[in-house]
Amino acid sequence: MRANVLLWGVKPEKEYALSRPSCHWLVLADILYFWPLSSGSFPMKISGFTFVRNAEKLYIPVKESIQSVLPLCDEFIVALGKSDDDTEALIRSIDSEKIKIVETEWDTQAYPKNTEYAHQTDIAKGHCTGDWLIYIQSDEALHEQDYPEIKTALQHYFEDEEVEGFLFNYLHFWGDFAHVHQSHAWYKKEIRIIRNKPEIHSWRDAQSFRYYGQFTSEDYREYLRAEQNRKLRVVALKAQVYHYGFARPPHIMSSKKKVSFSSYHGAEKGASMLKDMPAAFDYGPLDRIPVFKGTHPACMRDWISRFDWQDQLYSSGKVNKDRLLHGHERLKNRLVSFVENKLLGGRGLFEFKNYELLKK
Repeated sequence: MRANVLLWGVKPEKEYALSRPSCHWLVLADILYFWPLSSGSFPMKISGFTFVRNAEKLYIPVKESIQSVLPLCDEFIVALGKSDDDTEALIRSIDSEKIKIVETEWDTQAYPKNTEYAHQTDIAKGHCTGDWLIYIQSDEALHEQDYPEIKTALQHYFEDEEVEGFLFNYLHFWGDFAHVHQSHAWYKKEIRIIRNKPEIHSWRDAQSFRYYGQFTSEDYREYLRAEQNRKLRVVALKAQVYHYGFARPPHIMSSKKKVSFSSYHGAEKGASMLKDMPAAFDYGPLDRIPVFKGTHPACMRDWISRFDWQDQLYSSGKVNKDRLLHGHERLKNRLVSFVENKLLGGRGLFEFKNYELLKK
């Protein structure tokens, strides 16, 4: 029985409307729903964790991201890098005793190729005390409609040590909040819940995790190597992660690309590679991106209401030949995407899968 969903549900006004009117009611409803599980009848502790810095400058919905996971957690760890804005105040405004902030310093010279992201993830993970750990990147969110499945899975496999994590489906928004990718160029699934084991570490640029026999956190190459580690054994969920990293104002999207290139290649090389990049990021014609027909997490309501760059996007026309093609615009990815979506019902072809899927 899921009476609280029906009680607080509202009919969407638009195709990308929210499914519930308030995060406050959302938290109360889910506390009531999960009350029997948190009252001592089941000895399981759940931690959430993330990393972030300069969320305001880079238009990152970190507050909403944390709020989307908080009802599932007993604690939430934030590795907060030294910021040039009010990111810390933004996080503290959530006003929850579950949240613990760990102040960190970023060193992209010691951790190049975006391995600082993995390093920061590991710092946050190291402060978690739960049995299961829910990882959410600060531009991602979970939908409250998926809470029952997530909670049930954590209970069901709690004593099954073969299960090391859970796999989520991904929705990648592009340009705005009404268009979502179904392209071969984007990863369709990723691990977002893991067991709290010291052998499990973030991998590469923190997109996923691996199980290491030996690990030296001071060496960035540890995060990049594929030897002497293995993929996690996971169970697939129907639950979705809503990824908003490419739903930003065009001028901020350009800034984010520059920060990412600097972190990966180094400041000098990164700046040189993007010296011709326009001040406003070109998302391309949006009529080539599928329209999103679902609902967004309730905690994203206020964030989405701030959308004010519609006049900087174009819904149709030709791709600008004076810029580099985006991954989904390249011919190879367009052909493979057609086969995947039109002939295979969305099943991926030639995909790299950083997980071992258990048949349970």
